[in-house]
Amino acid sequence: MNSLRNSVRLVGNLGMDPEVKSFDNNKKLARLSLATSESYKNDKGEKVTETQWHNLTLWGNLAKFAEDDLKKGDTIAIEGRLKNSNYVDKDGNKRYFCEVVVNEFIKVGGRS
Repeated sequence: MNSLRNSVRLVGNLGMDPEVKSFDNNKKLARLSLATSESYKNDKGEKVTETQWHNLTLWGNLAKFAEDDLKKGDTIAIEGRLKNSNYVDKDGNKRYFCEVVVNEFIKVGGRS
């Protein structure tokens, strides 16, 4: 059951091309945004689609693969863990954000 702790699996469409940074020690970092959507019918019988956006972080070889193979609009499946962080912005306000640190991903389809 330990493998189920802090585990996230998502399938969705990329909202942007990977933003990749390279570091001195040949390490790479890629950041992506992933949209997941679900549809349902409301009380009036109208179709409603809700979209959630997720911030993804990929390191090392995964970042390299993302840089080489992924583009905005691609459908991917990911598995990773949630990471909550905070920082102080230029105005001195404390900001919080949540990201998914990706362990694995599979490209399911190209742009639609």
